[in-house]
Parts: sequence; C-alpha cells; structure tokens
Amino acid sequence: MRRLRKNEPMRSLLRETALRVEDLVYPLFVIEGKRIREPVASLPGIHRLSPDMILPEIDEVVSLGIQAVLLFGIPAAKDPLGTGGYRADGVVQQAIQAIKRHCPGLVVITDVCLCEYTSHGHCGVVRDKEVLNDPTLELLAKIAVSHARAGADVVAPSDMMDGRIKAIRSGLDEAGFETTPIMSYAAKFSSAFYGPFREAAQSAPAFGDRRSYQMDPANRREALREVLLDIEEGADIVMVKPALAYLDILREVRDRCLHPLAAYNVSGEYAMVKAAAQQGWIDGRQVMMEILLAIKRAGADLIITYFAKEAAHLLRQG
Repeated sequence: MRRLRKNEPMRSLLRETALRVEDLVYPLFVIEGKRIREPVASLPGIHRLSPDMILPEIDEVVSLGIQAVLLFGIPAAKDPLGTGGYRADGVVQQAIQAIKRHCPGLVVITDVCLCEYTSHGHCGVVRDKEVLNDPTLELLAKIAVSHARAGADVVAPSDMMDGRIKAIRSGLDEAGFETTPIMSYAAKFSSAFYGPFREAAQSAPAFGDRRSYQMDPANRREALREVLLDIEEGADIVMVKPALAYLDILREVRDRCLHPLAAYNVSGEYAMVKAAAQQGWIDGRQVMMEILLAIKRAGADLIITYFAKEAAHLLRQG
C-alpha cells in the first residue's frame, strides 16, 4: 500500500476526496443599528455586524472565492411572536438588500426561525411554556416570504417544527417566489455544541430547552425520517446539524438521498479548535482542514462553517 503514498504528487494524484472553496458557506451575524462591529468572545474572529458594516466582510468573502453566505439576524427589540423576523425593514431584510446591491452574484441564504426574534428565545409560538407547532408555521412562512421579497436566493428554516417545509413552500409559491429554493435544517439535533452561537445570536431560551422539537442525539433512524419527510414536503437541499459529531448521519443521508446535502460545522466545533490552538495543544490550521475534509468525505456537498475564510485562504494557496 505504501508504494502509492511515497510522495506528494502520487498522493495528490490518487486523493479520493477534494475540498473546494466553492463547497464553503460563511455564516454572518447581522445586528440592528449602525456602525456596529462587535467581536463574539467565544468565536474568535467572528463579529456581529450592522447592515452598514457588512459590505467590507462581503468584499473579503468574494475575494476569496466563497460563493455563499448564511445570514442570522439580531433585532433591536424582541417580542413573544418574533415580529421583527418578518418586518420589511427588519435587520436581515436590510442586510439582504445591501448585499445584493453590492454583490448581486453572491448567493445569500437566510436563516428562517423565530428564536433570534422572540423575547422567550424559543423557535416557535409559546403558550403556557409550551412551544406550539401549527401556530408557528404561519409565522415561519411570513419570514421566508419577507426574505425572498428582500432578495434572498435561498431560505433555510432551522426551527424543526413539523410541516414547516410544506407551509413555507406554499407561502413562497403563493407570493410569487416559486423559484426560491428551501434549504432545510432537516436533521437538527438538540446539541451542546450550539453554546457559542447562542451567545453570538443572543438567542438562548429564557426557560426550558429545545428538546421537544430538536432531535435526540441518540436517534439515527429518526434523522432519516425527518430528511425524507422534508424532501416529500418540497425541500430542495437538506442539512445535518451539527456536522462533526454526526458524520454517521451525514453518510446515512448521503447514501439514501439524491438531494444536495449540507452540513453545519457549528459554533462549538469551531470554538474548541480555536481554544486548543490558542493553548498550543494542536495545529489549528491542520485540524481545521482535517475536520472540513472529513465532513466532505462523509458526503456533504456544502459545508456551513465559521472556518470558511481561513480555509479558503489555504485552499487558494494550493
């Protein structure tokens, strides 16, 4: 076996999996206001940006060859129904319009959820501390339509309510956005790896947790059911989240489905690598690239990752 590993040209010639800049999607946190660029302490190198401050970041992303960003919104005010999520002048809507004016060719994907906009921090309508499924669907559809109207190329529901893909597809079609694709967070697990994200997006639940709607990490077959249901309801792209601790799920979905498959290399996965690298315990760059390659090898077509800019730098260097 070692005959085929003896030098880099030979290894490169026979390499089975290739990671490309075009595979990467860069998440951005957009906060309401002006002239804001706030570092996120638990995510070194990541900032909350107001819509007027996002364009230099977009220029850097485009210069690196990254072709897509994923937007998360942080409103100035929150309420029980998350109305800031579907305002025509909402923070994400402002960011979409600014980006599309500045760089029409960049693919803008938007997170569709209520957790960042609700005063209780849950992903749906709450009554007596219970997250209600069906009343949430109408609001999710309103958010998706408002994003499409602002110019979003893809909408990405992350709430994990039952039936949300069908409701959003119907809402988009009725509003004249039949060609807007849906990237579904199809298998989103209730994970401890989300902690830094919740700090960045200011979206931690005010009570309880999200286990009644996000998936139990122990369940593999249920993940496949979720994915297949979302495809049946009209999802164009399906996602597994988190990525690194769920590579088996990624492979299972890849083997069972022909749809494009995304994986979210989430905030906790990023933060652990950064923290260990800062301590000198690992080579952060090499570990980053090994993780991203593993996610691609497991079957992902797209990788949403906070490492996107760093990885793109290395990939462009060859």
